[in-house]
Amino acid sequence: MTDPRTIFITGATDGLGRALAHRLATEGATLILHGRDPNKLDRTAEAIREAYGVPRPRTVLADLAELAQVRRLATDVRETTDRLDVFVSNAGIGGGEPDGRTRRTSADGHELRFAVNYLAGFLLTLELLPLLRRSAPARIVNVASIGQHPIDFDDLMIERDYSGMRAYGQSKLAQIMSGLELATRLSAAQVTVNSLHPATYMPTKMVLQEIGYTIDTLDEGVTATHRLVSGADVATTTGRFFDRTRETKANPQAYDAAARAELWRRSLQLVDHADID
Repeated sequence: MTDPRTIFITGATDGLGRALAHRLATEGATLILHGRDPNKLDRTAEAIREAYGVPRPRTVLADLAELAQVRRLATDVRETTDRLDVFVSNAGIGGGEPDGRTRRTSADGHELRFAVNYLAGFLLTLELLPLLRRSAPARIVNVASIGQHPIDFDDLMIERDYSGMRAYGQSKLAQIMSGLELATRLSAAQVTVNSLHPATYMPTKMVLQEIGYTIDTLDEGVTATHRLVSGADVATTTGRFFDRTRETKANPQAYDAAARAELWRRSLQLVDHADID
């Protein structure tokens, strides 16, 4: 069956993002693929075109560690398509290698994992929301993690007691919290917002280099993510967190309305963006 929807995936040149793109291509979806390496991005798009005999996916380039590039990325997506049915916020870096275990900062001076894993997706979501709303019913899928760490609002950029895994866990909880907050501001009939832990230690670059072994297959992660992208059974489900395909609870802080509101307020300040209507 042909899927007429337009789907934008960040981090589409490796691991889960690339495998998901291949799965969606077999179903006829119109794909917009993001990457930060132009050569890998071109190879990914060409491989999909050749493998399935489909039109070459559109490609958009940006380094998510710089907010100016994130803004340009949103502009590029808006100029590439007049509709957007699904935004899969997948791009991210892990808690260790190949991105290092010591504290690093983004081009804007923010803690790197918070910037790439959370702030970039937060800003992209805000920038693309009008397009998603015009394309209703639309979906936002945040690829998060079961590995979460409570946010310390007095040390949001983790200048004390830094560890890569703590930073990763905080960035993933922030993803989930902002998704829950956004879901309260949008009609589920218009745009749904859900987050998931797709699978544990899939054979991705970050897992293989830092952990050195795998638990789940890439197919398991693709299946879980694909369900939130396309599943009829979750068409009006919003504001939820899933462990693979099973709905579960995130860290308790995610359900603290005051903490969610504070994160939302601080995030708007950090990305210099007005609140949504």
